[in-house]
Amino acid sequence: MNKLSVLLLVVAFGLVSTAKAQSETSIILQGHYQGRNIYVQNPFGSSGVGFCVTKVTVNGDVTTDEIASSAFEIDFVNFQMKVGEPLEVEIFHKLDCTPKIINPQVLEPQSTFETISINVGDDQVLNWKTNKETGKLTYIVEQYRWNKWIKVGEVEGNGTPGEQDYKFKVTTHSGENKFRVKQVDYTGRPRMSTAATFIDTEMKEVEFYPKKVKKEITFTQKTKYEIFDSFGNIVKKGFGEKIDCTTLKKGLYYLNYDNTNDEFSKN
Repeated sequence: MNKLSVLLLVVAFGLVSTAKAQSETSIILQGHYQGRNIYVQNPFGSSGVGFCVTKVTVNGDVTTDEIASSAFEIDFVNFQMKVGEPLEVEIFHKLDCTPKIINPQVLEPQSTFETISINVGDDQVLNWKTNKETGKLTYIVEQYRWNKWIKVGEVEGNGTPGEQDYKFKVTTHSGENKFRVKQVDYTGRPRMSTAATFIDTEMKEVEFYPKKVKKEITFTQKTKYEIFDSFGNIVKKGFGEKIDCTTLKKGLYYLNYDNTNDEFSKN
């Protein structure tokens, strides 16, 4: 075979490959293995000859699943994956049709943790131990203060089934304190731990003055606070011993601090 013939064959092969590439596209699903398979509805192409899906890969490897049917299952068992491992599924299909993924949410992390223990130590560190995690989700740390649960921080979850240990430095108020953690997955429903109780016997109740404010509010010690106007809008929040009130308009305000509620007027 002369050089010209070889060149023509290479060009012809390239044209065929390009034509094939231009005749199909793909759907890519990314997430983490949650122990469940994916189901696909697979229509015929617009010509009525052959099914829509041409190939499926899992993390780059072609699957051995039977895809020449109106519906098929992408089975991850053969890949010997562990729960929580990263997963990318690519479904190649003809341009003139589109397969339907029945349950794409199975690759999204789910909150399945169970609380083994949760407590606050004398060092004011919240410690919790969990198991049965199957999805890498953030733990939201909450404190019960001012008659409501408020977010005080976040800790990234490990997302693996064995026992997991977590810590978070908290800020306590006088008297009884309550803390908990929660996760929110794709369903939007929160999954919460039990509450940990800690009684701060060293911290005295916080007071503030004056009740008629011109420039600033002073607390008897540093505390977390929130200020609301008469319409219920939050106008200031933070942590400290003083609050600059010079920018507040004249009127009545409601103040949350320590673990209590009060009010003051701005003159």
